[in-house]
Amino acid sequence: MSRDANDLPAVCFLLGLPRSGTTLLSHLLQQHPDIVAPPEPWLMLALEAFGRVDHRHPAGASLIQDATSEFLGRIDHTIVSRAFADAAYGQYLAAASKRTFIDKTPRYWMVLDFLDSLYPEAPHILLFRNPYAVAASLKSTWGIPLVPESWPPASLSGLSDLVLGLPPDIASSLADLVLGLPTLAARRGRTQAQTVRYEHLVASPDEEIRRVIAGLGYDPNCIASATMEQPEYLRSSRFGDRKILKRKAVDDRSVHTWQIELSIQEMQAITDAIGAELLIELGYEQELRHVQQAGIVDRGRAITEQCRQVFQTWWDLRRP
Repeated sequence: MSRDANDLPAVCFLLGLPRSGTTLLSHLLQQHPDIVAPPEPWLMLALEAFGRVDHRHPAGASLIQDATSEFLGRIDHTIVSRAFADAAYGQYLAAASKRTFIDKTPRYWMVLDFLDSLYPEAPHILLFRNPYAVAASLKSTWGIPLVPESWPPASLSGLSDLVLGLPPDIASSLADLVLGLPTLAARRGRTQAQTVRYEHLVASPDEEIRRVIAGLGYDPNCIASATMEQPEYLRSSRFGDRKILKRKAVDDRSVHTWQIELSIQEMQAITDAIGAELLIELGYEQELRHVQQAGIVDRGRAITEQCRQVFQTWWDLRRP
């Protein structure tokens, strides 16, 4: 059954790495009276993995996967998934009496093709933050170790052993940087994509929020000022950055803290994993110069490609 486009919920995807400021941006955007942005739905990740369940499921994980794959293989899985998502987003919008749903889920970089197949018309907001600052936040907020004792490894096989031996939660957080950042960077030329830099957001929040609001087709003047008012909805959720509950105003104090939080060895590892080329491409040439002045060297594209290759292998092994 087809439906008129006007009956479908308006959905926008806010895409950015974990610890890049997505909670802050979504909170500021939903101060517009027509926008709602709950903490982190993770809905697209669940739909993309439909039929794949925990191996301990009493009905048999492989049987569930095989049966659902066979059944959905006879119909258009995309239409089914879109209908489910529309129903979920639509009900949430109706309950909140809003018009546009912003789905802010940082790890959607893992399922971008799936997003495109379900919502090819949906606008994207791409948020980028200095990768050194993202890494420092992973370290200080989540306790993610950025550099193993044996870094740098002597060979590609040594790097593989290092990554494959990491606990899954640590490997996932590092994969966000190594694989997620270039994946999101490649989306900047997409039609209906807006790009926001965290550093610009915290320096000029009013200007940036109004620009994004206008890009979504709304009147930017409906927001008088981008403030930290009413983040209480986060208290009842396990997801989203809890730090903004303590913030009284948007400020740029966190922009340069990475310079004292990261060791030289950590800066080198991040430079190797991200690559000087991508740092410059994203506008972080000044940050690259800072670490180079501290003694960091650009070890070349080949090293970065090795890092990506190893993390891609880890990723492929994790996929059911």
